[in-house]
Amino acid sequence: MKKIINTDKAPAAIGPYSQAIKVNNFLFISGQIPVNPKTGEVPVSIDKQTHQVMKNIEAILIEANLNWNNVVKTTIFLQNLNNFTIVNEIYASYFSDTYPARECIQVSALPKNVLIEISVIATEL
Repeated sequence: MKKIINTDKAPAAIGPYSQAIKVNNFLFISGQIPVNPKTGEVPVSIDKQTHQVMKNIEAILIEANLNWNNVVKTTIFLQNLNNFTIVNEIYASYFSDTYPARECIQVSALPKNVLIEISVIATEL
């Protein structure tokens, strides 16, 4: 069974996709960019953009009755891998003891010309 997960506490989809889809015990969260869902604004710095992305992901997790401990896989897209250290430190601060599997990829461009996008797979424990 497939269920669409949607919250106004994360940015609305800017294309033909859902914020997240829950299938059985898995939640697939679409790539989140650093758009503030209340204002529509994007912070300028990589640290503030990273925090905003993580807040957006957290809002979707909460809507699905999950949290960071349920995350098993993430994919980070960066416009510049020179930002990896900053992103890595902020990213790590959202997790407890167990980190999910992950890859980090440099890309040439992201929607709205943001610096970071993160997608997530989570599961009910």
